[in-house]
Amino acid sequence: MDSISDPPFHEAYKILIDKTRNNEENDFDNGLVVAEECELPVIDLSRLEESNEIVREECKSRIARASQEWGFFQVVKHGISSEIFSRLRCEQEKVFKKPFEKKIQEDKFTNFSAGSYRWGTPTATCIRQLSWSEAFHIPLTDILGSTGSNPLSSTIEQFATTVSKLAQTLADILAEKMGHKSTFFKENCLPNTCYLRLNRYPPCPITFGIHGLMPHTDSDFLTILYQDQVGGLQLFKDRKWIAVKPNPDALIINIGDLFQAWSNGVYKSVEHRVVTNPKLERFSVAYFLCPSNETVIESCREPSVYRKFSFREYRQQVRDDVQKLGSKIGLPRFRKNEGTS
Repeated sequence: MDSISDPPFHEAYKILIDKTRNNEENDFDNGLVVAEECELPVIDLSRLEESNEIVREECKSRIARASQEWGFFQVVKHGISSEIFSRLRCEQEKVFKKPFEKKIQEDKFTNFSAGSYRWGTPTATCIRQLSWSEAFHIPLTDILGSTGSNPLSSTIEQFATTVSKLAQTLADILAEKMGHKSTFFKENCLPNTCYLRLNRYPPCPITFGIHGLMPHTDSDFLTILYQDQVGGLQLFKDRKWIAVKPNPDALIINIGDLFQAWSNGVYKSVEHRVVTNPKLERFSVAYFLCPSNETVIESCREPSVYRKFSFREYRQQVRDDVQKLGSKIGLPRFRKNEGTS
């Protein structure tokens, strides 16, 4: 990809990179060493359509078990065609190939909301906070039912419509396995509250300490990820980082903070990150199942680990912590008797 397309990472990060290199603070490299590569649990969703109830229930149990033990799993035979993925990748490459100066004015040529385009962490104060990536962060209201013949919007709409149904299906299964035949997710996680994120991770020539995306948990109920075969996604399990082996036939599902709170800690929102690649660019698309800002998150079991909170309150606390501390604290802020200070 032409360098004119890339964000000005080197210029924005020069002081921090030079400081780290000159001080030889390369002990941070140890944090990027991966103990092993693994394949996440793979679940065949076509089993949910089986006439045999035992087969259906076993599939649901596997989804719940993976959400408890891993917080991550993969689904195959999910109903989204390879043709949609191919078109999505093609359109994604096109939009990221545009000159950087045009991307920062993205609302003029993509029909996305102003501010949708984001890159790196320009406000980083230490090398641990750097992210060598760019993204379009798109509310579904920007593309669902949009008029016109924009191939990017129409392709995203087709993908989003299908993946939204998948997210609702998985959320309902996880609620059912907690003993709740709940309509909570259908009522609160609507198209106008969910969003997509188109990600690109350019090759990174810096050999020390820079993430493609810094370690974090997701502030939603569920995330559904479509990624290419370059790899780079890692999750933190059993006190070590594990590299997720790409599976070309699978979508990756992970539990977000809100589902951990709603399930009273039964389902796990697991820290994850993306590491950089010195030669290859990586693409992914993430769908986030989110409620409205007014939605109150309350544990479905007693005694509850977390106090009640609105999604607005949660997002504001995350923003405050990132601004003051450089990183997200997340759910520990909302444990009972912990407070928010």
